[in-house]
Amino acid sequence: MTDAVHGAAPAAVRVSDTYRWTQLAIGVGAMVMIANYQYGWTFFVPDIQKKFGWDRASIQWAFTLFVLFETWLVPIEGWFVDKYGPKLVVLIGGILCGIGWAINAQAETLNGFYLGMIVAGIGAGGVYGTCVGNALKWFPDKRGLAAGITAAGFGAGSALTVAPIQAMIQDSGFQTAFLYFGLGQGIIIVILSFFLFAPKAGQVPAVTQNANVIQTRRNYAPTEVIRHPIFWLMYFMFVIVGAGGLMVTANLKPIAADWKIDNVPVTLMAMTMTAVTFAATIDRVLNGLTRPFFGWISDMIGRENTMFIAFGMEGVGIWALYMWGHDPLWFVLLSGFVFFAWGEIYSLFPSTCTDTFGSKFATTNAGLLYTAKGTAALLVPVANYMQQSSGTWDSVFLIAAGANILASLLAIAVLKPWRKVVVSKALAT
Repeated sequence: MTDAVHGAAPAAVRVSDTYRWTQLAIGVGAMVMIANYQYGWTFFVPDIQKKFGWDRASIQWAFTLFVLFETWLVPIEGWFVDKYGPKLVVLIGGILCGIGWAINAQAETLNGFYLGMIVAGIGAGGVYGTCVGNALKWFPDKRGLAAGITAAGFGAGSALTVAPIQAMIQDSGFQTAFLYFGLGQGIIIVILSFFLFAPKAGQVPAVTQNANVIQTRRNYAPTEVIRHPIFWLMYFMFVIVGAGGLMVTANLKPIAADWKIDNVPVTLMAMTMTAVTFAATIDRVLNGLTRPFFGWISDMIGRENTMFIAFGMEGVGIWALYMWGHDPLWFVLLSGFVFFAWGEIYSLFPSTCTDTFGSKFATTNAGLLYTAKGTAALLVPVANYMQQSSGTWDSVFLIAAGANILASLLAIAVLKPWRKVVVSKALAT
């Protein structure tokens, strides 16, 4: 079987690996630029609360709305990408990201912040969905690794700006930080968009041949995907794992403040920072590294086996953070472990989705599954209300830990055997 594509259209010539990796690098650059819209938010919350006096749960609805609009519109944006190519969607995404935080810089009401984060969410989702989908298409032979490296840009992209954002908030106020970082990041995304291309038929290798990685040869249309029950199993798993990590992402600083360790200095590897700054920096780096790491592992040992290991680690990590996180050093180390065991969902689920349903509609189909992150974000305010009503984070942590253990068992006991059946049926038809 050659790489030639069936049908009348002549296949394009295979491109060099250098060209493929360059396309991946451009996508990673755009992902780095949208990272702060999600991961930088936690640093603005205390100052917004101080200035306006709103309760924390109300402010955190802005974060939830951001994630909802970042995720739930990705299938529509993915459809545009699959039809018209990646450039236009990323260009518009960059413009919207800049406008979103510019609105936050002027906001005087809760609705103002909600609007700003909705606009930024639509923009960030367009960039995110496009870059992950493009990576899946360029690298059918290294899907887990390519999706992981691209998602790493989003996970680790904000690590370098943790200290600068906090410094600007402190020195110039949070409005200035919203404006400068928002516009700066948006402009860079717009520039990068002009260099993004989708692969033409024949430019990339055929799907991988590996006994551990179950890949279909059939391309399912999005309408078929949402009618397939195995899609909804993956969706449910994504939601229950996603919710725990998003809860910690949105509330890292508030949790540290409630435990009275946010401003305690911690020294690690000859560096000293406050517990929350140290934790946030390490979290971003590990949340990025885990995506290509576990993506690469999954290319070798299979997606579900990797999920079983990673989700199990996450369950144990969340429980350990709850048990020992009141100590500043353990807070830094264990929050890092939690993010390392969490971030890989953004490489494992898109690659599993494309393995199951084919690459022709990869951007749209992976986008449909990515909406699970938005559904998970709805549970973040629920966590805040649970904490407000009980006065502690206990039940939030224990439920999140249990959900991850459940997902790890589902991966190995249900998803793995079921996917084998689905792919072999598709090959037989």
